Amino acid sequence: MNQQPAKTNKVNGTGLSRIFKATYCSFKGFKAAFKYESAFRQELLLTLFLAPFSFYLAQSNLHHIMLIASLLFLLFAEIINSALEALADKITLEHDELIGRAKDLGSSGVFIALTLLCLVWGEAVYTKFFI
Repeated sequence: MNQQPAKTNKVNGTGLSRIFKATYCSFKGFKAAFKYESAFRQELLLTLFLAPFSFYLAQSNLHHIMLIASLLFLLFAEIINSALEALADKITLEHDELIGRAKDLGSSGVFIALTLLCLVWGEAVYTKFFI
């Protein structure tokens, strides 16, 4: 009995070629976020501005990782929020309670990421200059 491997419905295929195709899709996502989302551009600018200061503020390697991770988490949250909003807008541009709730939840995720960033960077500034 010859058993053939199960076929996949994955657009990007399987194996090593899938990794390259998925990476290409990721870069397309970054490009779309930069092109269409002003909040992403603003947060990317903030990241590019603050990242060099992380070397100065960090008290240890772990501290440095936390400073950078908080910046990356903000970008992550904004991309997820933007994806959710794009999908919701594709479904309907009319007012819909559930779609409005979904968009508000996505926005709340960005708010949490901003709060984390403020806590981590605020602690770093406080520790560096006031202790």
